[in-house]
Amino acid sequence: MSTVLVTGASGFIGRYLVTALTERGDRVRAFVRSSSVVAPLIDLGVELVRGDLLCADDLARAATGCDVVYHLAGSINALRREDQMRVNREGPASMARACAAQPKPPVLVLVSSVAAAGPARRGRLRTEADLPAPLSNYGRSKRAGELAVAPYSDRVPITVIRPGIVFGPRDKLLLPAFQAVHRFGVHVAPGFVSPPLSLVYVDDLVELLIRAAQRGKRLVPIGPRRRIAGSRFAGGRFGDNSFRGNGVAARNQAQGCYFACADEYPDYAELGRMIARSLHRPHLLVFPVTAPLPWLVAGAAELMSRLRGVAQPLGIDKMREALAPSWACSSESARRELDFTLPEPLAVRLDQTAAWYRENGWL
Repeated sequence: MSTVLVTGASGFIGRYLVTALTERGDRVRAFVRSSSVVAPLIDLGVELVRGDLLCADDLARAATGCDVVYHLAGSINALRREDQMRVNREGPASMARACAAQPKPPVLVLVSSVAAAGPARRGRLRTEADLPAPLSNYGRSKRAGELAVAPYSDRVPITVIRPGIVFGPRDKLLLPAFQAVHRFGVHVAPGFVSPPLSLVYVDDLVELLIRAAQRGKRLVPIGPRRRIAGSRFAGGRFGDNSFRGNGVAARNQAQGCYFACADEYPDYAELGRMIARSLHRPHLLVFPVTAPLPWLVAGAAELMSRLRGVAQPLGIDKMREALAPSWACSSESARRELDFTLPEPLAVRLDQTAAWYRENGWL
């Protein structure tokens, strides 16, 4: 029986991970904010640790005595990119520092994103050995988190997981697409040629996270800590080029880093057709939105978010990602090193998601 800490435990992925860990018999400690909804976690019987993700003392207290730490907490949407950068960079750094301070440092599994790697060229799969080149503020902030934990890899066994679009029951990200197909038989795609996507079902991602903690390879220390701490590789400057770093160092970081995605790469239009099949809609109108309309819609949505003071998923930053050439990433490393194969094809996972939405009145 292991003692496991999960940050972001009250979120979509965190709730599934905590459930799986408790079913395995692990002692689970959930790190949550004071404002988090924790009733589902209490029902699971986990230990709650309330604190601030950017408070070193809170994280050190939470990590004490742990064998494994899953760091899921982060910022997906933010009104100010500086706030998102601070949370997604300093949160992982503080967590790695707290782990390093333990007499026996726990395994740290950092959940990042394919956005941290950046898009692939159309027609090829991005691999972990490709130099990261994030194009969005979100991607840059997640890459900054990866770089921030690197100086601790000589003391803490660290593995980085980069999921694609995570979906499944209770997911609210793809819910609007399911609702539009279900109610109106319409699906919106950005442009006539939209990017191939990497997706992963939430249960499959959870299984991969657990395997990564158990048997995953770990990040390779990239050099003396004093040199790293003052280098661009530590994330001191956040322009696009600061994320490329030294080519050899970046390729070394391919070890201990895994993409988490299915081996199918539908574009937005094909994803809509797959959703229609899972909802048993025989007719679907795929509506391609061409430039400059996507930017106008994203700009208007972002303006409304700022006026209301509430961050929303749609904005200019997300439109940058939506109009990228490709997000197709290879899962070969996870298959080979973690012995991880998806138990069901993407269509079945979409069927299961649609069924849950129906049964729980979300459609």
